[in-house]
Amino acid sequence: MEEITAIQSLAALAQAMRLRVFRSLVVAGAAGRTPGQLGEELGVAGATLSFHLKELVTAQLLTQQR
Repeated sequence: MEEITAIQSLAALAQAMRLRVFRSLVVAGAAGRTPGQLGEELGVAGATLSFHLKELVTAQLLTQQR
């Protein structure tokens, strides 16, 4: 992992909600979770969750599947 990528990844995970989202997805494994499932599990509104997911994708910690 390049240094700049590592810094971006760690910075993204330094926010509590993003860390909770990331942990939930790690536990889910390859099956993943839908945004609806994540929102319900974590008690977070859709718009807020969308913002945090985008930040994790930008930090290259997540990928999206449709």
